[in-house]
Amino acid sequence: MGIGRDLFLLGAVSADVTQSFARLPGEEKRQGKSWRLSYSKRFDEYDSEVTFAGYRFSERDYMSMGEFLDARYHEENSGHDKELYTITANKNFSEVGLSFYFSYSHQTYWDQPTDDRYSLSGSTYVSLFSLKNVSLNVSATRSKINERNDDAVFVSLSIPMGNSASIGYDGQYSNNRYSQNVSYYDRVDNNNNYRVSTGVSSGGDESTRTQFNGYYSHRGDFADMSANAAYSQGNYSSAGMTMQGGATITAKGAALHSGGISGGTRLMVDTEGVGGVPINGGRVHTNGYGIGVITDMNSYYRNSTSIDLTKMADDVDSSRSVVDSALTDGAIGYRKFGVIKGAKALAVLALADGSHPPFGASIRNSEGKELAIVGDGGIAWLTGLQGGESLDVLWDGAAQCAISIPKTLRDQEQLLLPCHAVAQSQTSTVAKDSAALESTDNIHEEQ
Repeated sequence: MGIGRDLFLLGAVSADVTQSFARLPGEEKRQGKSWRLSYSKRFDEYDSEVTFAGYRFSERDYMSMGEFLDARYHEENSGHDKELYTITANKNFSEVGLSFYFSYSHQTYWDQPTDDRYSLSGSTYVSLFSLKNVSLNVSATRSKINERNDDAVFVSLSIPMGNSASIGYDGQYSNNRYSQNVSYYDRVDNNNNYRVSTGVSSGGDESTRTQFNGYYSHRGDFADMSANAAYSQGNYSSAGMTMQGGATITAKGAALHSGGISGGTRLMVDTEGVGGVPINGGRVHTNGYGIGVITDMNSYYRNSTSIDLTKMADDVDSSRSVVDSALTDGAIGYRKFGVIKGAKALAVLALADGSHPPFGASIRNSEGKELAIVGDGGIAWLTGLQGGESLDVLWDGAAQCAISIPKTLRDQEQLLLPCHAVAQSQTSTVAKDSAALESTDNIHEEQ
C-alpha cells in the first residue's frame, strides 16, 4: 500500500508499506513489514535530476520474495535486510553532448555486516577525424561487501561505419583481471544482420584466455532464423541454430510466415495470385498463391501496408499499392492489392478506317482488369500482357473493338495493333463482366 504526492516546484514524494507472510518447512509462520520513503526532484535550469529513495526499513521477520525462494529452495536463510539508504543523481551537458550518472547505496542487515555500493558513469558522443557520432561510455563501481572492496571499471566505444555497420570496443577491469573485446556489427538489409566479436582476458589467478562469439539473424518469408557460435579457451565451445515461424489459414487463403505470437494481431494480404511481391520494404513476400501475412501489426491503430514498387519484378505491375487497416487485438485482417503479371509494351491502336479509339478508352483483359488507358493518337502503355490473348477496348460504356496480342512478346517492344469491331452480344457480355469486377473491387475495399 502506498501514496504519492506531486509537490510541483519542490519535486515529488511517495511512501509505501509492504506486509509479508511466509512459512518455511520446519519453522513457524513469519510476518513482517517494510516501509519506504522516496523523493525525486528535477532541476530543469541545470538539466539535472536527483532521486532520493531516502529510507527503507524492514522488520527482522520481513521476507521479500527473493529471500523466501533462497531460503526455501537453496537453504540461504541469512542476509535479512534492515535499513537501506539510496541516492542517485544525473547531470546532462547538452551543449557538448555529455551526461553523468552517480548512485550510492548503504545497506544494513539484521544478521551480517553492512554493504556500501558506489557507481559513477559518463557517456558522450564525439567526432574522431572523419568519423561522426562515436559513442563513448565509461563507468566505475566500488562495492564494499563483508568488509572487502570490489572495484570494477568498464569502457565501451562504438564507431559507426556507414549507414548500418559499426565497430565496437569493450574493456573491463574487475577482481584484478582485465578483459578486452573488439566487435563488428552490420545490418545487411531489413531482414539480415550479424555480429562477430573476439577478445582476450588476463590477470588475477587465472591464465590468459581468448574468446570468440558471433551470430547471424535472418528474417525470412516463412520463418525467423538465427545461428550462433561461441568459444572460450579452456572453458567451452558452443553452436546453435533456431527457427521460429507460424502458419495462418483462413477462408481467403493460407501462408507460412515469420514472427508473430499465438493469437497475435496480423494482416493477410492478397496479390491476386502473383507470388514474390515485396511488401513493406521487402520484409514480407507473397507465396506462390499470392498470399502473405504481416505479423508486426499495431492493434487499434491505423496501419498502412504497401507494396515496395522499387523491388518489384519487371513483369509485375500494381494498380493499387497501398492499403490501410485498423484491427482489434488478436484480429486477422484481409486486404487485397491490385496486382497483375505479364509483359509490357507500347502500342498504337488503329480502327478499320485508319482512325484511333478515343482518348480515355479503357483496355481490359478477359477477367475485366484494366491494363491501360488510350492516349492521344491511339497510343497506350500496356502492362500485364499474355501472349496470344485478346483484349477489349471500351468507350461509351461498352466494348467497341478488340485487339489481339502476338503469341511471342519481347518485353517493352512497340506494337501496331488493329482494333476489330466486336458484336453487340459480345459487347453486352464484356460490360456485365466489367461491372461485376468493379462490384467485387468495391467489396474488397469495404472489408
